[in-house]
Amino acid sequence: MKPFLFFVFPMIAATTAVTAQDNLNDQRIASDPAMLNLDRIFADHEFKERSLGEYRWSKRTASYLTLEVPQREGQGQDLVRNDAATGKKEILVPAAGFQPKGEAEPLKVEAFELSTDESKLLIYTHSQRVWRRNTRGDYWVLEMGKPGSLRKLGGDAEPSTLMFAKFSPDGTRVAYVRANNIYVQELTGMKITAVTADGSPTLINGTSDWVNEEELHIRDAFRWSPDGSSILFWQFDTSGVRQFHLINNTDESYPKITSFPYPKVGEPNSATRVGVVSATGGEVRWLEVPGDPREHYIPHAEWSPDGKRVLVQQLNRLQNINRVMLAEASTGTVRTVLTETDEAWLENDNPVRWMAGGEKFLWLSERDGWRHAYLADTNGKSLDRITTGDFDVIQIEAVDEANGWLYFSASPENPTQHYLYRQRLSGGKPERLSPASQPGWHSYEFSPDAQWAMHTHSHFTQPPVVALIQVSDHKVVRALEDNQKLREKLAALKQPAAELLKLDIGDGVLLDAWGLKPPAMDPSLKHPLLIHVYGEPASQTVRDKWPGERGTWHWMLAQQGYIVASIENRGTPVPRGRAWRKSAFRQIGILAAQDQAAGVRALLKRWPDADPARVGVWGWSGGGSMSLNAIFRYPDLYSTAIAVAPNANQLLYDTIYQERYMGLPKDNAENYRLGSPITHASQLQGNLLLIHGTGDDNGHYQGTEQLMNELIKHNKYFTAVPYPNRSHAISEGDNTVRHFHGTITRYLHQHLPVTPATAAKEP
Repeated sequence: MKPFLFFVFPMIAATTAVTAQDNLNDQRIASDPAMLNLDRIFADHEFKERSLGEYRWSKRTASYLTLEVPQREGQGQDLVRNDAATGKKEILVPAAGFQPKGEAEPLKVEAFELSTDESKLLIYTHSQRVWRRNTRGDYWVLEMGKPGSLRKLGGDAEPSTLMFAKFSPDGTRVAYVRANNIYVQELTGMKITAVTADGSPTLINGTSDWVNEEELHIRDAFRWSPDGSSILFWQFDTSGVRQFHLINNTDESYPKITSFPYPKVGEPNSATRVGVVSATGGEVRWLEVPGDPREHYIPHAEWSPDGKRVLVQQLNRLQNINRVMLAEASTGTVRTVLTETDEAWLENDNPVRWMAGGEKFLWLSERDGWRHAYLADTNGKSLDRITTGDFDVIQIEAVDEANGWLYFSASPENPTQHYLYRQRLSGGKPERLSPASQPGWHSYEFSPDAQWAMHTHSHFTQPPVVALIQVSDHKVVRALEDNQKLREKLAALKQPAAELLKLDIGDGVLLDAWGLKPPAMDPSLKHPLLIHVYGEPASQTVRDKWPGERGTWHWMLAQQGYIVASIENRGTPVPRGRAWRKSAFRQIGILAAQDQAAGVRALLKRWPDADPARVGVWGWSGGGSMSLNAIFRYPDLYSTAIAVAPNANQLLYDTIYQERYMGLPKDNAENYRLGSPITHASQLQGNLLLIHGTGDDNGHYQGTEQLMNELIKHNKYFTAVPYPNRSHAISEGDNTVRHFHGTITRYLHQHLPVTPATAAKEP
C-alpha cells in the first residue's frame, strides 16, 4: 500500500538521490549480520524478547500453572502444574482435553482461571478487541480430571460476546457480562439468569464506557460477594454524552461509521453509580454515594471480607479530592472514612487492599511530599504511616500480613531504576531485596501468600531474565527465561555506545536522560541528534530497562550515524517526589517543552559531535504533541519533527485525562491555548511529518486535520501519512508496523540526514 502524502514538495532530484542511497544502504546492511535493518526488527522479529507467557499462581498450593507445548506429537498446549520448590511438573489437562466434541483442533487458550477449590477450569478463547484490550470472547468450563467435560458458556449467545467471566466463590456458577447486562450461569443444569435487564446502548452494566476504561482502567466492573449471594457492579449512563464518529472507508463499498460516547474536556460525562443485586436477579440496591453522578468518578469499589460492607472511592471531577466511603451492603447507606486531597491532582493508584480482616486498609498518599504507604482504619479515626523518608513508594507489590511484611517497589537513589523493598508493617527501616549486583529494572509477580515471585530483571542494554525466586532472601530457585538467543544476536551486532546521564538545565534542576551514539564515531564529523520524547504525566521514557523492539530501532539509527537520546522533563511520573510530578499542573505542553529545549541545549554543550543544525524530535501520543510544541515553539533549535498520533488541540481530548492535569477549560483557558501545539503552528520553519491512524478512538485524527488546516492557512509545508482505520497504536493490518517504522526512517534519511549533502530541499 502506497501512503498518502499531503503537501510534499521536495526537489525530485534530491528525493531520487536519497531513495537510491537508501536502497544501496539497505542492500549493504542486509548482507552484514552485525547491522540492524527494519526487516530484521519488525518483519522477522529477530530481536523480540521472550517472556514467561500465560501463567497463574495456585491459591491452594505452592505452585503455579502454565500452558506448555507438548513434547509429544499433537496440537495445542498442556496445562501444567509446576511445584515452586522442586520444579516438578504435573500435566493437569493434556492438550486433547481442550478439544471440544466435533471440533478438529483444541481450543487456543488465551487465558484461564481456576475455581477456588481448583476443581474447575474457566477457559477464555476467540477473543475480540474492545478499544485497548481483547476483553470480549468465548468462555468454556472444564471439570478437572474429567475428560470430555468441556462445556461452552453463554447458551445461544453470538460467538465472542461474553466479557469478564468469573467463578462464584463456591465454584458452582459463573457470572459474565453480555450486551451491557450481567448474567449468572449455573454449572449443573447450565441455566442462565439475567441479573440485570436494563442494559442498552446507553446504559452499561458490569463494564464501562470508553473514557472510564481508558483513563481509570475500569473494564471488569462487577464483583461476586464473598458468600456468592450478591453481585456488586458499576452502571454507566451515557445518555447525554456526545457521540464521536469514526469513518471506515476501506472495508466496504460505502463508508462504515462507528459511533461511541466520548466526552471531550468541559463536556458532560456519563452518570456513574454502584449497586448491589442478588445473584438471582431482582431489585438493585444503589449505594447512596452523594454528589452529582456526572460530576464525580468511582474508580474503585470492593466488598469487605465479611461481605457486609463495600469500600468505595469517589473522585470529584477535578480529581483533587478522593473520598473513601464505607457502604452498608444491606441498606446502601454510606459514611466517609478517609478524605485525600491535593492542590493539583490525585492519581488513581489505590486499589482496595484489606487488612486486619476488613477493619483496616492500605493507602498510598503524597501528603508529606513523597508517596508513602499508610494504614487506615474503617472507623475513620486513624491513618498511620508505614513507610517514611525522602523517597517514593512507586507501588505496593504484595502484603504478607501473616508475617508482618509490606513489599513495595522504590528507587531512592536513581529514579530511572526500579527495585524491590520490604518493610515491617509496624514500621522500621526499609530493606532492599533486589540484589545490589543487578542494577537496572526489577519487576515481580507475587504468589498469593507472598512467599514466591516471578522476578524479571533487565537494564538499558540487556534484555530481561525471568526467574522464580524465594522472596524472603531473594534466592533464585530456577531460571525460567534467560533470552540467551537474543543476547547472542545482540552480542554479534555493532552496538551503539549507550549512556545514562543527568543534564543540568540551571536553577538546580537536573534532568535524567539516555543517549545512544554510533558504534564507531569519526571525531572529525558531526552527527544528527534525534530526541525521543513523551513528556506528559502518564509515562516515563528514561528508564534503565530493556526498551524492546522500538529500542532496537533506535540502535539501528545509531548504527547508521544518528545520535539518539531521550530526556525526562519535570511533570513526568518518576519517583522524584510530589513537587517534581505536580510541577506540570495547569501547564501541560508548556513547562515540558521548556525543559525539553533546555535539555537539548545541555546535550549539545555536552556532546560537541552532535550537530546543532541537525536536531530532530519524535514522539507518539503525548510525545507527538510534545514534538509539535518543540518544533513550533523552538524553531531555532529543532530542524525536524515527527509527530505520531498527536493531540494538537487539548480541547479535543477527553475529560478525565485532560481535566486532571489542566482543570476545566473555563478556569484555565489561556494555558489550554498556550499548551496546544495548534496555537503555535504559524511558527513552523523546519520539516514536519504527521502520522495518524484515521481509526484512532483515543487521540482523534480530527485534531491532526485541524492542525493541517492551520498550517495551510499560514502557508507552512508539511508531510502527512494517515494510516486508514488504524487505532492509536497504528498496529492493525498486514505489514503496518514495518511500514510505519520504514516511513519514519526514510523521512529521517531525507530531512535529518547523516550526510547533510543528501538532504532534500524544500522550495
